[in-house]
This record gives sequence, structure tokens and C-alpha cells, in this order.
Amino acid sequence: MDSTALGFEIIDNDGCNYCKSFSTDLELEYKDINYLLDTIKRGARKNKYDCIIGISGGLDSSYLLVKAKELGLNPLAVHMDNGWNSELAQSNISNLVKKLDVDLYTHVLDWQVFKKMQLAFLKADVIDIELLYDNAMLAVLYDQAAKNNIKYIIAGTNHRMEGLRMPLNWVWYKFDGQMIKSICDKFNTPYKGFPMMTLFKWVYYRKFRRIKWISLLDYIDFNKDEATDHLVNNFSYKKYPYKHYENVFTRFYQGFILYYKFKVDKRKLHLSNLILSNQLTREEGLKLINEIPYSPKNLEEDLSYVLAKFGISDKEFDEYMKREPRPHMEYKSDIKYLRKLLTISRRIGL
Repeated sequence: MDSTALGFEIIDNDGCNYCKSFSTDLELEYKDINYLLDTIKRGARKNKYDCIIGISGGLDSSYLLVKAKELGLNPLAVHMDNGWNSELAQSNISNLVKKLDVDLYTHVLDWQVFKKMQLAFLKADVIDIELLYDNAMLAVLYDQAAKNNIKYIIAGTNHRMEGLRMPLNWVWYKFDGQMIKSICDKFNTPYKGFPMMTLFKWVYYRKFRRIKWISLLDYIDFNKDEATDHLVNNFSYKKYPYKHYENVFTRFYQGFILYYKFKVDKRKLHLSNLILSNQLTREEGLKLINEIPYSPKNLEEDLSYVLAKFGISDKEFDEYMKREPRPHMEYKSDIKYLRKLLTISRRIGL
């Protein structure tokens, strides 16, 4: 980590304030994994499924699906196709659901609607373009849980890979549907049909439908290399060079747009998590961070693909990359309500 992260500060010779915030003592809602599993199964009653798992084809969600089945759960796998899936991700998902005999629901976004919304975010010059995908995925997961009367969403989020808090200047609140509407309205972009998660929907799903979000990987000994080997050896899984590179736009966004336009390298956070959870040495991390996020060949291929899919020219993209970034707060937001709600939810266990 370094000063590109908001509030970065060296505490002592052992590390910075971000490292110090990483705790190995998790406050888990269910201390005993067996109690957690029994609770999930009891909550299903006579339902066909006892939980929902969102799957992208990446390491975390893929291994989560495998472990859920091994632990006796009967999940409904949910995937959202936003038009940017890599062939590798599609293959990984297909192999997993077939070999595990898991039902898969795929929500396909209207590409023309989603493309125009992404282009609006490019015009806005805000940092969190992935707010669109992440927000929609949340909406789809909670919607499917409600429709199937499922009380638990089992997520691939985990402390060992994501224990360090994301710097506030690298990302935006994923529940901020108002932000999405504001940017789209600013650039005359319709969003009808987009499965948007809003603050009020989140309260409805959590408070009134009692749908819980569980990070199951925090209850087991989750090791990146061991998980990868297990998937490769038993499910014909193909690896990606970095976290979240299973989606073409996500890897282009993280490896090129974030890196060069916004001067943010998310690998610093991802590698720091591995170092702090003793899955990587600092020396190994420093060696990896000194490598560029893209090989020249892959960058050339992805750049051509992204521009063609968006229907924009090299000149238009160059102009975008040269423009100064703009803060999210230039647009309407539910942030003040989100912050209050998140504080309240921690206190009352919402």
C-alpha cells in the first residue's frame, strides 16, 4: 500500500495504518461452522434450495460453490452475464455446475442498455465504473433470493483475500442507485430494465425479507494456492493472472483504465491481503507489483475488443484517458443516508 490510498500513513517500521487495520480475529455471527450450516438448512424448510451463491468463474466464487456442496448445502448458483464474460470464465462456470450437479440461473443484462450506461460513466470520468456491474449483481442476488424464498446469500467475500478495507478514493458505495441514475440522467442515458439496487431495496430485503449475507469462506481455512490447485485438479479449472480478471472489461478497467487514468493499482490491496494472511511474502509481493498488469499482446487484443464492442474510436478513447478524473460527489448520491444506515445496521445487526 502507498499514498495513492486515501489516508495512508506509516505507523512504524512494521507497516501502515491499512496493515494495522487487518485483524485475524473475525467477529463472525456464527462462531461454529456446524451451527451455521444447521441454521442455513433449517431456514430452507421445504425449499428446493437452502442458499444462493453468485458465481463469476473467478477463484473465490468457484471454490465457494465447491465447498458449499462438500459441506452439504444445496445452493442455487446465480450468474450475471453483462456482455463481457471471457470464454475462460464461461468454461469454468460450465464445468463447475455440471460436475457439482448444481442448478444455474443466468441473468443476461440488456447489452444495449448496459453499454450506454457504461459509456455514460466513461463520460462522467468517475473512478468506479464497476459500480454498474456490482450494483446490478447485488440486485439480482437479492431478487432471486426473495423470489425463491431463500434466506441466505452465501458470498465469496472473505477476510483473507479482502480483509483490508478498500480506500474510499478507489471505489464508491455499491448500493448507491441514486448515483447511477444521476450520471445516466446527466448524459441522457436511459436505464429502464437495469436491475438496480437502491438503498430502500436493501432495507426491504434485509429488514423485512430477513435475507442474510454470509461470507462462508471466513469459516474455513481458505488458502488461495490450495483452493486453486483443488479446482484445477478436480474441475478442469483454468487460472487467471490476477483477481477479477475473469471478466474482459473488469481486467481492462483494473489493468489499464484504473492504472493509467486514475493512478490506482488494485493489486496493491490484493497482494497486501495475501501477505497479511501469510499466503505470500512481502518480497514476492514487491516482485509482482513491479510487473505491469498486462502483457503487451493481451493489452492490444483487449483494447481492440473493448473499443469495438463499445463502438468508439481510438481518438475518443485517448481523449477519455487524457481527461482529468472527476469526483463521484459531483453527482447526486444517497451517500449521507447510506452512511447513517450502515452505522445503524452494525448496531442492530441488520
